[in-house]
Amino acid sequence: MPSPTSSVPATEPLTVMGAGLVGSLLSLYLARRGHPVEVFERRADPRRAGFQEGRSINLALSDRGWRALEGVGVADDIRQVGIPMTGRVMHDVHGNLTHQPYGVADQAIYSVNRGHLNRRLLDLAEAQPNVRLHFSQQCLSIDLKQQELHLLDTATKQEHTASYTRLFGTDGAFSAVRSALQKTDRYDYSQDYLEYGYKELTIAAGPNGSWAIEKNALHIWPRGQYLMIALPNLDGSFNCTLFFPYEGPESFAALQTPADVTAFFTRVFPDAVPLMPALEEEFFAHPTGSLVTIRCFPWKFNDDVLLLGDASHAIVPFYGQGMNAGFEDCSVLNELLDQHGDAAWPTIFAEFQQQRKPNTDAMADLAVYNFVEMRDRVADPRFLLQKKIEARISAQYPGRWTPLYSQVTFSHTPYAEAWSAGQHQDAIMARLMPHIQSEADFDQPDVQTLVQQEMSKKP
Repeated sequence: MPSPTSSVPATEPLTVMGAGLVGSLLSLYLARRGHPVEVFERRADPRRAGFQEGRSINLALSDRGWRALEGVGVADDIRQVGIPMTGRVMHDVHGNLTHQPYGVADQAIYSVNRGHLNRRLLDLAEAQPNVRLHFSQQCLSIDLKQQELHLLDTATKQEHTASYTRLFGTDGAFSAVRSALQKTDRYDYSQDYLEYGYKELTIAAGPNGSWAIEKNALHIWPRGQYLMIALPNLDGSFNCTLFFPYEGPESFAALQTPADVTAFFTRVFPDAVPLMPALEEEFFAHPTGSLVTIRCFPWKFNDDVLLLGDASHAIVPFYGQGMNAGFEDCSVLNELLDQHGDAAWPTIFAEFQQQRKPNTDAMADLAVYNFVEMRDRVADPRFLLQKKIEARISAQYPGRWTPLYSQVTFSHTPYAEAWSAGQHQDAIMARLMPHIQSEADFDQPDVQTLVQQEMSKKP
């Protein structure tokens, strides 16, 4: 694991647009290299009284994210407020539970509250003497030629400008920095929405802050064309997210009254309803969020501007990799700075986008792929049997067969390599599973012969 970045003599001032998770972590990396860093954020300071949190959805920190946090020496601090989830717990329509471990015994992803993580990273960034945080600063436009930001102070309603030498856009899926780049010649951009939205709900804590359902697991209620998930909080509650079609007989459009909501949830999620006392109120009070995949290129403008995180590669949340991929951007950029030096910006920007673009495109595909798995396949006995067989193959061929989920979540294998390997494994399992009706069949001589034949082939 890399040691925390140490300060080096680097005095060029840098500007970060966006003080969310990626922006605050990036400012830490840059400041610890010795750069003066100016950070502009559209929202008010989330650490101040009266701040209204936006999304409450919990995040799943996995190995890539931990590695990036370790790079600035803050992983142990964050780990204290994370809850390890060692696997999935599937809830069927009758309330029966099925457990599926994520990896081997010591592997887990961590449920972390977005707001706490952002506030902690901001505290750590602000503790750096060369970081200045500016909140309530909405970016109205960017003059790329003059290298100038046109900003609105939303507290005072005063417009002003700020110049930059080098600008890092970490301002999210609907980035103002990327918007400026989109006006340049031959800029590629696409956004693709799922026909699904999401609604955040709550499973209440039990008596004395206890957890009403298993604490160390990500809970899934898969229902074919939609699903609900729940991640644990430190106070005993769970953050739930309903992923649901916008239109149709079972959709947000079809649930118009409190009675509609209660009837639907009682029929479809019967074991969850008694644990959700604020269901009706939250369903209508909380907004319906959209699910978008954003791709763009290039991620840089000359050697003056660079996009990172959701600004360059927003993905849907079904692999839990959005934040982890953004954090990995920060650690990859830092590695390139180590390799080339803090003055080689043209080389660093070019190599960064060349290295990251294929991997984040692969991750976007993986996230949509996992949506189908989570909403439908995790409830299929054949799928669960296949996962057991894959685990048997992995044990029989250590180092030669690593499940796709483990490659994405518990390793630093580039996403594109993991996705390619996963597709190869899917093809093998499609040929193997017709010969297997139970886990015991794996030991049959003819099945073992087939496994050996498949494993002898080159991908």
